[in-house]
Amino acid sequence: MDVIWLSRVQFALTIMFHYLFPPLTIGLGAMLVILEGAWLKTGDPGYKSAAKFWTKIFALNFAMGVVTGIVMEFQFGTNWATYSRYVGDVFGSALAAEGIFAFFLESGFLAVLVFGWDRVSPRMHFFSALMVSLGSIFSSIWIVVANSWQQTPTGYHLVEYSIGGRTQIRAEITDFWAVVFNPSTVERLVHVWIGAFILGAFFVMSITAYYILRKRHETFARRSFTAALGVALVASLAALVSGHSQAKNVYHNQPAKMAAFEGHFQTAGGVPLYLFGLPDEQTQQVRAGVKLPGVLSFLIHNDAKAEVKGLDRFPKDEWPPVAASFHCYHIMVGLGMFFIVITVLAAILWWRGTLFSKKWLMWAFVFAVIGPYVANELGWAAAEIGRQPWIVYGLLKTSEAASPAVGAAEVLGSIIMFGLIYLILVGIWLYLLNAKIKAGPEPAAAGTAGSRGFFDTAARFAGHEKGVSMTENEPGGSEDNGGRE
Repeated sequence: MDVIWLSRVQFALTIMFHYLFPPLTIGLGAMLVILEGAWLKTGDPGYKSAAKFWTKIFALNFAMGVVTGIVMEFQFGTNWATYSRYVGDVFGSALAAEGIFAFFLESGFLAVLVFGWDRVSPRMHFFSALMVSLGSIFSSIWIVVANSWQQTPTGYHLVEYSIGGRTQIRAEITDFWAVVFNPSTVERLVHVWIGAFILGAFFVMSITAYYILRKRHETFARRSFTAALGVALVASLAALVSGHSQAKNVYHNQPAKMAAFEGHFQTAGGVPLYLFGLPDEQTQQVRAGVKLPGVLSFLIHNDAKAEVKGLDRFPKDEWPPVAASFHCYHIMVGLGMFFIVITVLAAILWWRGTLFSKKWLMWAFVFAVIGPYVANELGWAAAEIGRQPWIVYGLLKTSEAASPAVGAAEVLGSIIMFGLIYLILVGIWLYLLNAKIKAGPEPAAAGTAGSRGFFDTAARFAGHEKGVSMTENEPGGSEDNGGRE
């Protein structure tokens, strides 16, 4: 067994499992801000009920993200010690910034978001939702900065040092902002955010479509679905624009990766775009492919006859795994087009007032949430597989980055152990998620969002502490009307 291969498998499994949760956290955070903003503006208790329900789901997902993320980071020091020494100065700055500027902001206001519904004013609660959402977004910034530096390293110099008589090399920061705004950061970050917003919106639409089909909590379901549909439509269209810009960025900064993505072996002009096919590294052709003549040249250079670099411009031992890169990339793009089609169709039907009567489309949305999960995972897989054989592009190869003191048996044992632990964790997550979905939202209580300020809330607490009845100031309640508005 090859220790490098096993270490790569272990990191891939742990990061792909972890990445089930951060995009959903970002996407649901944005949905919470929208729903709480609607409650604050309109005073409609239905929006409060919706926001409370999705806050419970958000908190569960946030906890899973924290637990699985810690394991992933420890692998830098265990399985990839050489890599950690090489990039420690760069990654240390980015990960420290995440903890200071993002994680504490997100987790600090999370308690107010989850437990502060009747303890702080609606404005303060909306502010906490906004800070939690921004915290999750800020966290993604520093993770993407660190990963993007691996793809397009800038703002550093290489320094030699000695450990135990052996000369080592490490990258040290010379320009922090050049590291942050390396050539791929902004493009990749925007694409990550858009993918997260799509996942959060489709997640909301999946659950609420199920409620609509079962004729449960229909007022809540229709409001949540409509809000999520607006986010999904805008984000899906934005993904097309962002993806095109990101692809051009990849071509100019990592041309071998883009050649692998498109199964483009020979440098030529007027290069076609393959919709699908089976790239073959031996024959250097795409078998059984369907292609659009000249489209790849046009998309990259705005000229259907322009030359596009192929894999023949690079040594064979520096080619990424072509088939894996090609399929991950093309499936992701195909799913992106599916998101546009289904959200545009749903938006048209909503405009006509017939959306919620289309049972076949509601069932499609129940299962469509699988698509954004797969697209987000494959997007990262394509980015990481396409960077191979480099772990830091052009500087350090993956084969040179592993820990010399860790053996294959130890890595295999940890893969089995983490596999079992993750099976238990995903079982717990699904069980709790199912329980919350079955319970559904709380009945909406009548009242206006802006009726209590900070001092009113403080006085209310003081009254409760002294045993004073405040019932005359409490809002009344009414049951959900079942969605028939």
